[in-house]
Amino acid sequence: MTGTGKNYTAEKIGPLANLLDRNFKGFAGKHFIGRDLGLTGCEVSLNLLPAGKGMPFVHAHKKNEELYIVLAGSGTFYVDGEEFPVGEGSLVRVAPAGARSWKAGEEDLYFICIQAEAGSLSQATLEDGMRLPDQASWMNK
Repeated sequence: MTGTGKNYTAEKIGPLANLLDRNFKGFAGKHFIGRDLGLTGCEVSLNLLPAGKGMPFVHAHKKNEELYIVLAGSGTFYVDGEEFPVGEGSLVRVAPAGARSWKAGEEDLYFICIQAEAGSLSQATLEDGMRLPDQASWMNK
């Protein structure tokens, strides 16, 4: 489904295997979705790094921390001189100043990266969420 409503934007980009058709500043396999969805509190990228390939540089950020969520595949993550394995289900948070890079292992590495300004979260789900009387089609009425 693709569409926009008063309180949502939805987009379907197709199979994640097609991410290699996406290009961000010369990097195939990286697709930022913030602008497309109108995100206002974070940036998100969908990523596919082919088996055996690695980022050609180490980088850090000025303000944003990053959360990497590995969806499939395997690889090696580098942070501040330390290297460690990652695979499906791995979660890695890197502070803005953390020097980071990654490499896919013997399998393609599929991951999501979420960026948000460090220290900007003022409340979590339990403090922010509220139940409403609305009901979706699958709920008992």
